[in-house]
Amino acid sequence: MCVTIKGNELTRVSVVDADGTCVLDELVKPANRIINYCTRYSGITAAMLRPVTTTLRNVQHKLKALLPRDAVLVGHSLNSDLVALKLIHRHVIDTSLLYRREFGQRFKLKVLAQVVLKKHIQTKKMLGHDSIEDAAAALEVAQYFINTGPRQVVERHLEQLWGEEITDTPTRQPQSLRFADVLQTRQQSVAYFGKRCEVALELSNQQWHNSDKEVLASFRKTTHNPFLSVLRFSSFSDHIQQCDAPQEQLHHRMCADLGQMCVVFAGPFPEGFSETEVKRLFLSCGPVRKIKMLKRTVRLHAQVEFQLLEGAVLALKTLDGLILHGQVLKVQRPVNSSVLDLDLTLDALMDDALSSRSIYAVRSKHRVAVGGNASAKVNGHTPGVGVPGALSKKTTNGLPPSGGNVTTVRLSKEEAIRETFGQLGAVERISLLAKPSTHAWIKFKSCDDKPTALAEDHRIGHYNICPCLTPPHLRSWTASAETTAAAEEHDSENNINHQGQEMELMMRKLDRYLGKLFRSVPDCTLLVVLFPGYNGCQEQLPGLCFLEVKSGSGEEQ
Repeated sequence: MCVTIKGNELTRVSVVDADGTCVLDELVKPANRIINYCTRYSGITAAMLRPVTTTLRNVQHKLKALLPRDAVLVGHSLNSDLVALKLIHRHVIDTSLLYRREFGQRFKLKVLAQVVLKKHIQTKKMLGHDSIEDAAAALEVAQYFINTGPRQVVERHLEQLWGEEITDTPTRQPQSLRFADVLQTRQQSVAYFGKRCEVALELSNQQWHNSDKEVLASFRKTTHNPFLSVLRFSSFSDHIQQCDAPQEQLHHRMCADLGQMCVVFAGPFPEGFSETEVKRLFLSCGPVRKIKMLKRTVRLHAQVEFQLLEGAVLALKTLDGLILHGQVLKVQRPVNSSVLDLDLTLDALMDDALSSRSIYAVRSKHRVAVGGNASAKVNGHTPGVGVPGALSKKTTNGLPPSGGNVTTVRLSKEEAIRETFGQLGAVERISLLAKPSTHAWIKFKSCDDKPTALAEDHRIGHYNICPCLTPPHLRSWTASAETTAAAEEHDSENNINHQGQEMELMMRKLDRYLGKLFRSVPDCTLLVVLFPGYNGCQEQLPGLCFLEVKSGSGEEQ
């Protein structure tokens, strides 16, 4: 490079292949007036550049044609070369970063070539640096590092490059990247509380106990809280190991319980009401996974399983009490052990910080919750078509039928949602379900706009709405749920399982211990709770991780 009125600009570029053979060597005419040729370093003179017509753009095209996309570009302080070339390449090796000194300082290529390769480059006899020689030297330095390995490079050249003498002490251990080891090297205290096991920590920093209760008591008695404390509550993992039921069955049972939360029973329906008509009716509340017609009773009923919890909530609020052919439709949840405390679960989900500004909306063409293309007939007629008062379910804020000559503009689904809900406040993001796309999550920019939207009695314009219950990172949380019929048969055959009771009791104890632990730690402490996953021969189940920061007094969490 040389110095122009615009700064450093390219004057020569050289490329060698993996064997060190030169494949490109071009002089380049800078676009701006040169004020310093830097001949001492670049070797470029005014006479050399006078006949040159090659421009930076010409060289860029040649390099692009020469370098495959998967080629590895090697150089010393390569960032400077790429800036001068005004190019970006995917795969690079910078030899100045392979051999680093303290505090980020870098070795000169001349020094590395002399120490590592035993070669002398950039000698005083030469007029400036030879870019071909520099490229070949950088290549050899990189190949030496790769073939020898970082540890051997340090051991061979420790004194020459880093100024340290090799003593007769045992072989230097590679620096550990474990979090606890890094903390200890920085003089931070680390402690372990739990059952005796293989822990790479000094014995003075370990405390072994036989039960979770003793672990918690020992930690709470500690007068000086270490910077990092690891408490291993072993009752959960011990119970899992001793459990006779395979992990896959426990996982499927949990998914079945989650699926039960998305189920409602509805009926009675008019005689001859089909499964398709039931699905169209309930699609106005959310995507439906499965419909099961129940014909064991005197009148016709149905079991509806939604894909999302919001669908079941909307069905209870908008379809319960609907009059179909003179019969009052009753929508209710199943009564079983998995939904006994569902109200508390719903309250907790509504208060989730991730959903504090979001609502769930489903488009419905009718004033009551009837599916967008529903053909279900009420008293022999299609709902909302020339049958005043046929649907007696009370609604508010329904859009009246338009009359006269009206010019309409077709909007996209996202634009229509933004236009409707933008009247209540600024909409930050709209997330549409892939199928059906009439269902969406709407996130407002302000928390104050969500209560305003929900004050419209579960309907705004053409949309049925309810609070967002499914956190953004758990939108597919019921995707692997067992079918409800299989879950019912399983429950009827096994009723209350003894192992399930033991698991429930153990989890309650663990929950109490975690609560006491949280209350005993200082403010502004990060707590991480890990539940290990499971790797089986047939299935791999991920674990769980919960993080909580204990807020200080008067601070928000």
